[in-house]
This record gives sequence, structure tokens and C-alpha cells, in this order.
Amino acid sequence: MEVYLDNSATTRPFDEVIEAVSQIMRASFYNASAAYKPAVEAEKRMRDVRACIARAAGAREDEVVFTSGGTEGDNLAILGTAQLCRRPMRFLYSAVEHPAVIQAMERVSGMGHDVEVLPVTARGVLDIEAAQRLLTKDTALVSVMQVNNETGAVQPIGALRECMASLCPQARLHVDGVQGFLRVPFSMSRLGVDLYTLSGHKIHGPKGVGALLVRKGTRLTPHMLGGGQENGLRSGTYNTPGIAGLGAAVKTFMGLEASLAHLLDMKRALMERVLAGVPGARVNGPLAGEADAAPHILNISFPDVRGEVLLHALEAQGIYVSTGSACSSHRQKVSTGLRAMGLSPAQAEGAIRFSLSPMNTLQEIERAADAAIAAHAQLKLFRRH
Repeated sequence: MEVYLDNSATTRPFDEVIEAVSQIMRASFYNASAAYKPAVEAEKRMRDVRACIARAAGAREDEVVFTSGGTEGDNLAILGTAQLCRRPMRFLYSAVEHPAVIQAMERVSGMGHDVEVLPVTARGVLDIEAAQRLLTKDTALVSVMQVNNETGAVQPIGALRECMASLCPQARLHVDGVQGFLRVPFSMSRLGVDLYTLSGHKIHGPKGVGALLVRKGTRLTPHMLGGGQENGLRSGTYNTPGIAGLGAAVKTFMGLEASLAHLLDMKRALMERVLAGVPGARVNGPLAGEADAAPHILNISFPDVRGEVLLHALEAQGIYVSTGSACSSHRQKVSTGLRAMGLSPAQAEGAIRFSLSPMNTLQEIERAADAAIAAHAQLKLFRRH
């Protein structure tokens, strides 16, 4: 029996998503920018998806800009802001951001702007006091993810916005919500977020589609030029099958009764079982059930065994986990995010990320935990002294 616990990398599409995508491709394939009736109906369906996303994120329908996913959304938010600046400005991002944010910020630095990294605590949560020292009146944008993709730490968006309101009220706040959307309570309007990124395939939708929510009145320089779709922010023929699938994913996820409680119960059971069975194991980030812990991501360092080795031992049993961000796993061996939290190289190398979905069952969690405990007990015997 396969146990898939790498849902932070991607998720299995809901049946409703597959049906929505298939229906559009079979019977409603029209270009939504055209003027005849079937195309207008396709455009109306897209408006329905915008409205659904807006309701889920506490935003306005006209603030939803469709993109190809999280990476494009992050790049448009950051680079689209930087290219508007007429003089060098300050850009800030947390030490545990996704590569899409980190590399976009490196590009911003190359444009002549002052780019600084916001420290995090040992829990992987933004250090607000340190952030206050770095927030200056010439700050143009601050980028902080809603939920850390490796540890599940929920970032203090509200507290950060309050600091920005007093120290740099003109600065924009960008939140990468790829791992948080629909799994952690969020309201773009209530929190005063200017730019919010989400991705379809992280919430059981299709790959290749997502959205950047752009607060009304927030200007950006577009990076894709052409037909002027999305109010000129994102030209290109609409991905109507993907957008329909994204809408189906949002509606289905929101309709799952008690899904977040189910996620938390499984995460807590996995954490307690592994910690009881592996002496010296440690949770990286907030513990399951704590206020700043997302319900679906658990990161554990296993002593004396490299995470990559343990990953493949579990893979041999049909249990799929990861050692960190899927977007950077082929390029780096030790997580920069975990190191920023103060983990030693050995602790970071021994880290495994378990990421859950509402499709998982408690029986799967127990099987995965027992398999990890047994594999670790066997592998540590081969440790080099």
C-alpha cells in the first residue's frame, strides 16, 4: 500500500478537479478572450473562479490575477515592484523563504536595490524585534511566506504588518501563501496584505495554474507582454482548463468537513509516535497543536542517519516523504532554512519532512511512523564513528 506524505511538493488532484479539467477540454475549449457566446460562457466560468478564490482569501474578485503558479506569482510580485522604483530602495525577505523568493530578491539586488534578510527564531518563526530594526522608511517591499514549506511554521503576518504601519507605511507586504492557502486562516483585507501568491497543485488542483492577488491600487510592472490579459499584468491565452480545475480544487477543499482537524490529529499522532520510538529525534519548528504550527507539515531530524538515506529506505516500502523543498532538492544537500534556524549540519542533514493531506488516513500515518522508526533503528547501526 502506497503512503504519500509529500503533499508540500504536490498533491493528487481531487476527482472533481479532473472532471472539471476534462469537461473544459472536451466541450468548452474556446478562447475566453473571444466575443462569441461559447467563449463568453468560458469567460464567465473564469469569473466564478475569481469570485471563489477571492472569498477564500478575503479579497476582491477584481484583485485575482491568474498565473502559472507560485513561482510566477512570487516573481511578478517582487520584480514587478522593484522595476517601478525610480531610485534604490530596500527589499526584505525572511531567512526561510522559498527559492522563488530568494532568487527573485537576488535579481533585485543586482538591480541596485538594498536587499536584507530578516532573521528567524529557533522555531523558524520571523523574529519581529529583529525585523523592526531592519524596517526603514525607504523600504519598498517585505516578502514573508504564510507557512514555511519545510517546517510548517506559521509566520506572524499580522504583527509584521503592524510594525510596517508605524515604520514604513508606504511599503508593500507580499505573502507567499502557497503552503498556507485554505490550510491556515487568512484574510488579505483584514491583515492588510498587498500581494498574495497561491498555487493550484498544492491544494489538489492541476499543475501550471495559480494566482497572484493584487490589492486594489497596487501597481506592478508586468513581465509577460502581449494581448493584455489580466488587466495587462499577465498576457497570454487563458489556461481555461487549469483555471476551471483550480476553482474546483478550492470549492472541494473548502467543502471538506473537519479537514483541518483531521490533518492536525494525524500530524500529532505522527509526531508523538516517532518521538517515542526514536530516541534523540527532534521536531524542527513549532510542535503539532501549537498556535504557530500549520496542521499539515512536520519536520523531524533523525539522529545518526542522513535524511536522504532514510528517505530511500522508506521509498522501498512505498512510503514517500522528502528532505526539504522539492524545488531545490536537486541543487542543495543541506537546507539553508534549517541552518538559519540554528540547526547543526548533522541535524539539518538528518531532517525528513512529512507533509499531509485530507486524503491521508490515520492508518497510513501509523504505518509511516512505524516504518521510519524501524528503518532508523537499522540504518543507525551503519553509522560511521
